[in-house]
Amino acid sequence: MPDRSSPLAPFRHDTFRIIWIASLASNFGGLIQSVGAAWMMTSISTSVNMVALVQASVTLPIMLFSLISGALADSFDRRRIMLVAQFFMLTVSALLTAFAWFGLITPWLLLMFTFLIGCGTALNNPAWQASVGDMVPREDLPGAVSLNSMGFNMTRSVGPAIGGVIVAAAGAAAAFAVNTLTYFALITALLRWKRTPALNALPREPLARAVGAGLRYVAMSPNILKVMLRGFLFGLSASAILALLPLVARDLVAGGPLTYGVLLGAFGIGAIGGALLSARLRERLAGEAVVRIAFLGFALSAVMAALSRSEIITGLAMLMSGAGWVLALSLFNTTVQLSTPRWVVARALSLYQTTTFGGMALGSWVWGVAAEEYGPSTALVASAVVMLVGAAVGLRFALPEFKALNLDPLGSFTEPMLKLDLKPRSGPIVVMIDYEIDPADVEAFLSIMTERRRVRIRDGAGQWTLMRDLERPEIWTETYHVPTWVEYVRHNQRRTQDDAAIHEQLRALHRGENAPYVHRMIERQTILPHEYEQFKRQVDIGH
Repeated sequence: MPDRSSPLAPFRHDTFRIIWIASLASNFGGLIQSVGAAWMMTSISTSVNMVALVQASVTLPIMLFSLISGALADSFDRRRIMLVAQFFMLTVSALLTAFAWFGLITPWLLLMFTFLIGCGTALNNPAWQASVGDMVPREDLPGAVSLNSMGFNMTRSVGPAIGGVIVAAAGAAAAFAVNTLTYFALITALLRWKRTPALNALPREPLARAVGAGLRYVAMSPNILKVMLRGFLFGLSASAILALLPLVARDLVAGGPLTYGVLLGAFGIGAIGGALLSARLRERLAGEAVVRIAFLGFALSAVMAALSRSEIITGLAMLMSGAGWVLALSLFNTTVQLSTPRWVVARALSLYQTTTFGGMALGSWVWGVAAEEYGPSTALVASAVVMLVGAAVGLRFALPEFKALNLDPLGSFTEPMLKLDLKPRSGPIVVMIDYEIDPADVEAFLSIMTERRRVRIRDGAGQWTLMRDLERPEIWTETYHVPTWVEYVRHNQRRTQDDAAIHEQLRALHRGENAPYVHRMIERQTILPHEYEQFKRQVDIGH
């Protein structure tokens, strides 16, 4: 087994190693299917835009449904969610094979099948990405993310070429059949994984509230927002090469399905090289520098592909773009995972993927329309300009550097003994915390409370305010609301080890003899009798 310092260190963990190997087979089949779908569309439709929509139909569901999938992955057993997704994609792929075999495929029917496969991918991806942290310890997480990228791109280096051979020799239906068979390896590996779900005495969050919690967490996390912006710009610009590659192979290089597969293979080989270089580059360069290299490399490769009429030169361009693809996307993914605690990691990853794949879906459509109107060469050059803009955006919104954050639960909260008999859904709950602050420390106190506000809202609090006593100006009161008592407990359980520094800083500034006093109150409103039933219905709906 590799030692801890090796890039292969995550393979020390049996579950990760077995599922990683099984994923190779599944990814291999998926890429063969992609070659078959893209080339079949060129055979059954003369519309350039329809060819580009094949790529968009796979990425669009990831943009639309990933957040819901992330909420499910954070709320339910991730292994079971992956199994449901794999069985769903197995069924859709089998139907696609049958329709293609019997000659029943139309352009829109093909897009429907690829869209459904994309829906299965949207359900699977957040659970899979978040499960990596369940399979390996935190110190092996960056290596595991890079290995996942490497594994996918190992299959990309040979899968498309083999897919091109299969399509050329036996037709697209054969490619779809191969993909159908490859699901069984990953399904078997997941069935063998005996994962023990984390115990939580609290009831599961309702889906709508879980989605809202994920949105709120990301909205109050500046580092994740920067990653999402850069991911969107990268997906928007970089999607041009993959979306238009069938046209590059057919019209610019004057090749066939085998040429298309070879060019995709070159993209995959470049991606493997990028994965191998990633750790070394991160040691020597800032993360933002690596991302800019990826953007600039992609821009250069797009221009080369636009101007080249040689399969060799275009293949070299694909090598460069493949390396840039992995350098950027693996760095984005790792940054999100290392910036997010386990309770919300799938939702954070799903939002990142939503923006990135949303950019890819939009880009696939935009570049397809541009290629149909002005030709693929012009569209590729235009995408290169957008890539340069994406690199320049880093001057204002630079990617954050990795930090040694301890995002494990703080575990210091003990549910207080209450003299009122509250039910979990009782509420709203109002919390008030009194601090005694020396006037000389007010500026430092307000600075810390700015961060306190962000963390409170990020973890589920609402209506946060900070008040100062007019008669005793040394007394400051922090106030916030949560909808129910169970949400108050959940809010406190979300505090991480890294958040403890804020509490310690506030405790050091507090001048009272005892700790800051916490008032926990339930809000009650006095209403007229004829309004009571309407109020009760509103409360029931709200809960």
